[in-house]
Amino acid sequence: MEITVIRPGMLTTVQDLGRCGHRALGVSPGGAMDPFALRMANLLVGNDGNTAGLEMTLAGAEFEFGADTLVAVAGADMGGLESRRPHRVKAGERVKFGPAKQGCRTYLAVAGGFQIKSLLGGCGTDLRSKFGGHAGRALLAGDVLEVHDVKRDFTGVWFADQSMFPNYSASPVIRVVVGAEAAEFSGGISRPEFTVSAKSDRMGIRLDGAKFARNGSRQLISSAVNPGTIQVPPDGEPIVLMADAQTIGGYPRIAHVISADLPLLAQLKPGDKVRFTNVKIAAAHQVWRERERNFGLLAQGLHMKFQ
Repeated sequence: MEITVIRPGMLTTVQDLGRCGHRALGVSPGGAMDPFALRMANLLVGNDGNTAGLEMTLAGAEFEFGADTLVAVAGADMGGLESRRPHRVKAGERVKFGPAKQGCRTYLAVAGGFQIKSLLGGCGTDLRSKFGGHAGRALLAGDVLEVHDVKRDFTGVWFADQSMFPNYSASPVIRVVVGAEAAEFSGGISRPEFTVSAKSDRMGIRLDGAKFARNGSRQLISSAVNPGTIQVPPDGEPIVLMADAQTIGGYPRIAHVISADLPLLAQLKPGDKVRFTNVKIAAAHQVWRERERNFGLLAQGLHMKFQ
């Protein structure tokens, strides 16, 4: 089955949950900026959570479907299709998404998933290195994407419970754990709110606002960083590293966003606000376990909904 890109939107890429196990080689994990939304969209069409889908950023795309299939969306509200449930799409039908009304990134999953060659254990698009996904780049008008030929339907009328979703907001409070160099900054990360900069991208969320003054100027040896690491460069304006971030860095690490709250950051647009609050690592682990348990229960419950 084929899907044709009629209009590509601002930035639409093929993404899965990322490449694991290659950080020692300098390969960033990449994958969906909002992994929760991609996993949810996949579950709603009967796919495994790591199946390759489409990530649309700020302004959505338009697609024409070459055969009957099931689709679902999750994440930002770009119109086109109602989220939290699967939809039947007919052969020849076009689905059109518009500008994000709320949030930043929408994920489209198709039953069976896209036929994308796995590279280094992942199918996602690495825009900086120009590999993976569809020709290593964002989608263009006229691109044709192949989808695995899966005949799947669902029974009844149902929605995923809204309470399962992150509390998406244009001004979230993000939970963090203390970073390795937090002691080099007075007051820590719990400051008045920051503003998301227009310079933000898939590599990092840049924040404007109160600048951090570092105590001392010792040189740091470049050390491992991960999505969620908050670095403070010499200008004092923090950067929250995201999916396509480098694997090591030499800037001080003031804090690290807990994995359960990365989806909240992924849905922030330039001009949105954000604040941080410190939690213990045990609390971060507990939140993660609860979310994974909910995903497991949802997957089990949905198993009986598909034919």
